[in-house]
Amino acid sequence: MRVLAIWMMDWPVVAAGADHAEPVAIIARERVLACSKEARRRGVKRGMRVRQASGRCPHLKLLDRDLEAETRAFEPVLRLLEKRVAPHMEVLRPGLIALPSRGPARYFGGEPALVGHITTVLTGTGIESRTGAADTVFAAALAVRAGQVGQLVPAGQSAAFLAPYPVGVLGRPRLSQLLPRLGITTLGAFAALPGEPVLARFGHDGAAAQRTARGLEARPLNMSGAEADYSVGKAFEPAEDNLEPVAFVAKALAERLHARLARAGAVCARLQVEVGLASGLRLSRLWRHEGRLSALAVAERVRWQIAAWAESGQLDAAAAGITALRLVPEGLSAATGRQSLLFGPRIAPEELEHAAGQLQAMLGHRAVVRPELAGGRGPGERIVDIPYGDARSRPLVEGTWPGRLPAPHPAVVYPTARPVLLLGADGGPVGVSGRTLLTQAPAALSVDGGAPVAVTGWTGPWPVLEDWWIPARARRLARLQVACADGRAWLLHIQDGRWAVEALYG
Repeated sequence: MRVLAIWMMDWPVVAAGADHAEPVAIIARERVLACSKEARRRGVKRGMRVRQASGRCPHLKLLDRDLEAETRAFEPVLRLLEKRVAPHMEVLRPGLIALPSRGPARYFGGEPALVGHITTVLTGTGIESRTGAADTVFAAALAVRAGQVGQLVPAGQSAAFLAPYPVGVLGRPRLSQLLPRLGITTLGAFAALPGEPVLARFGHDGAAAQRTARGLEARPLNMSGAEADYSVGKAFEPAEDNLEPVAFVAKALAERLHARLARAGAVCARLQVEVGLASGLRLSRLWRHEGRLSALAVAERVRWQIAAWAESGQLDAAAAGITALRLVPEGLSAATGRQSLLFGPRIAPEELEHAAGQLQAMLGHRAVVRPELAGGRGPGERIVDIPYGDARSRPLVEGTWPGRLPAPHPAVVYPTARPVLLLGADGGPVGVSGRTLLTQAPAALSVDGGAPVAVTGWTGPWPVLEDWWIPARARRLARLQVACADGRAWLLHIQDGRWAVEALYG
C-alpha cells in the first residue's frame, strides 16, 4: 500500500493566529515546537530550548501550545482536502495527515501530479505544506520532513530510505537508549538484525519497531476482516443539544471499546468518531490510535472534534441536536501486551483511572490533578499540579537553584499571593532599595487589610531575578521572612513596589 503524508509545518503558528511577519514561537516542554518565518529568519529553529531561542531573538514572542485550538482550526482544512483531494484521510495530529495515495494518484495522473494539486489547494488558503509518499505511514511521515516539497520514495525502497536515520526516530526511548550501547545506531543496522533474537531480547514491541525499520507496517496480523463488530455507540432520545453530556458519554463508550478489544486480544490502529444529528446528517472523523490512547484520551479527542465541528458550522447542536455517538475501531491487530515495569513506568490501577476519568468528565479536565516536583526558588514553584492523564508539561530541572529558600519549609503555601502592608516605625511603608536593602526596619504587618501586628523579627531580603533574557517573562522580586507578635511567621515578597504574602510558617 502506498501512503501519502501531508505536513503543514507551521500549523501551531497558524492555529494560534500569529503573524508570520513577527517573531513568534509556539513552545511545549520548554522547547520550540513551531515558529514563524520571521523567527526562523532570526535564527530560531524547531527543537531549540526556549532560552537559546530567546538568546538569538530577544524580541521573540512565546506562546504555549493549545492542542484543542489546533484541532478546532484544523477542521476546515480537512473539509477542504476531503472535497478537493480525497474523501478518506487519517489525522495523525493537527497539521499532519495521511491518506492512501493509489486512488487519488490514478485520478490526478500520478503521485507528482497529486502532490502538485495538494500544494496548489493549500497555497490558495495561505498554508505552506510539504507532501511525501512511501510504503508505510512511518516512512511517509519521515519523507514529508526531508526538506523538499514532494519527497516521493519509490515503491519497495522504503527500507533503503529509512536506513540512514538514527534509531531515535522510532519514538521508543528505552529502545533508542539501549541500541546505541550495542553499537546499533541506525535503522538500517537495526533492520539487518535477525528477527528471532530481536523478538526474544526486546519483546513484541521491539519486533514491531524492527518491522517499522524494515519499511513494513509495524503489526503483521491484520484482523480487519474479522466478523465481530467491536464498535460501540449510544443513542440520545430526545436529541442532546448540550455538548458536555456527549463528551461524558464518550468516556464511557471508550472504556467499553477498550474492554471489548481487550477481551478479543486486539488493538486498533485508527478510531473513527461518528456523530448523528437530528437533521439526518452524519459527521465522522478518523484519528490515529495505535493502541496508545487511553479511554480518557479518546474522550478528549471526541470533545475536541465535536467542538471543531461546532466552531466550523457543521454541527449546530442547539438547532439540530445530537442523536447518536459511535466509536468505530479500524485497522485491528493482535494485542501483544505491555511490559510496564521493564520498558515504562508503572501503570496506575484501573480503579484509580476509572474514578479519575469519571470525575474529570463531570467536573472538567483539571478537576483531578497529581502533584509533581518541579524546579524553582519559591515554595509555590517547587510543586506543580498536572491534570491526571497528562504528561509532565516540562522536565524536572535538577540543581541547587541559587536563591532557593532553605528549610524549614512553610506549613501553608497560598495559590495566589495575598496583599499585605509592611510598615516601619514611622508608620510609612517599608521598601527595598536597588542594593536589596530594606529602606527601614519593619515594625508592623497588616495582612488582607486587617489590624497591624507588631513585627518581632525578620530575615532577608533575598533578591530574585529570573528569565531576564526573555522580556515577556522576566521577573524581579525580593523575599523576606517576618515573625510577628501573635506567634505567626510569614514569607513575604515585594514586586513592583507592592508587598504580598506567599506562605505561612505557623
